Amino acid sequence: MPRVLRACMDKTAHKHLILKALIFPETIMITNGNKMQIKFTKMHGLGNDYIFINCLEQNLGNIDLKKLATKMSSRHFGIGSDGIILIMPPVSKENDFKYRIFNSDGSEAEMCGNGIRCAAKYVYDHNLTKKTKLCFETKAGLIKPELIIEKSAVKEIRVDMGEPVLERKKIPMKGPAGAVINENIDIENKNQNIPPSWEGGGSRMDITKHKGGNTLYHNKKTLKITCVSMGNPHCIIFTANTEFEGFKELGKAIETHESFPNKTNVEFIQVLNRNEIKMRVWERGAGETLACGTGACASAVACILNKKTERQLTVRLKGGDLKIEWDKETNHVFMTGPAVEVFSGKLHLSDPL
Repeated sequence: MPRVLRACMDKTAHKHLILKALIFPETIMITNGNKMQIKFTKMHGLGNDYIFINCLEQNLGNIDLKKLATKMSSRHFGIGSDGIILIMPPVSKENDFKYRIFNSDGSEAEMCGNGIRCAAKYVYDHNLTKKTKLCFETKAGLIKPELIIEKSAVKEIRVDMGEPVLERKKIPMKGPAGAVINENIDIENKNQNIPPSWEGGGSRMDITKHKGGNTLYHNKKTLKITCVSMGNPHCIIFTANTEFEGFKELGKAIETHESFPNKTNVEFIQVLNRNEIKMRVWERGAGETLACGTGACASAVACILNKKTERQLTVRLKGGDLKIEWDKETNHVFMTGPAVEVFSGKLHLSDPL
């Protein structure tokens, strides 16, 4: 089927984008036998990197998006990223765009704070809109970023992340009704060679001796957790130091804990003062990343619930800083931070997905 005809048959595309496809047919996904080319743009928010695909101008057809995400996200055999983000036509004409995100393991997430800032910059810089106040449809609901323009360029993006969800069942998390604030949780440690060097908020693991004299660390650890949903689940743990042994094993154990039916993101928080915190994150479906926007918002809420900080604070992540505010009047959380475009290119797929 001719590329122009395929574009015109896409009933969900905006009229001006169909016209653009007629004038510039190279913007449609090119197929040649079993070979396909997908145009993409690599972006990051504080090192949390994503591959953007413009589905307003490209028809991905019947491609398996989960497989596409794992292929493109591979650091060695693909482009390399924490996941892919699709920019699509909105379901409702009242909104600007629809946004879908797939993690590097292929799982689809509800939303991503760093990703939504990048999305706002992407649609503005790529002339898909000239509006500075936008509304994206996501699996977490409507998210409204505002572009801060300085000298005709996007300097920062301030995002209204909506109200935090504290009710256990809505996070979701198993257990009795109510909020999860400074609550105990037992974590199984599958790697018994990891020493209990991280104190967390709960008790250390007990130790015993093998008959041969070697130390055995028991496989259960009690932690203090606070849980928040920002459209996706987060489990926050306070610690005296975010750099501790066994981070990967502990992060994975909490992510996949039976208490979280949809798994969870995990944030380890070191409170620096009433206005600053340091955060290290283990993201659901991606592992450790340099930053997590929704995680920064959830962590700020957890700090305020536990009376550790003020309502406006700076979250210091490995990739940089985010400014977070939990507004008392509206109960909305606001996140402000940068977004950067790295490069654009074409992915050549020799095998169909």
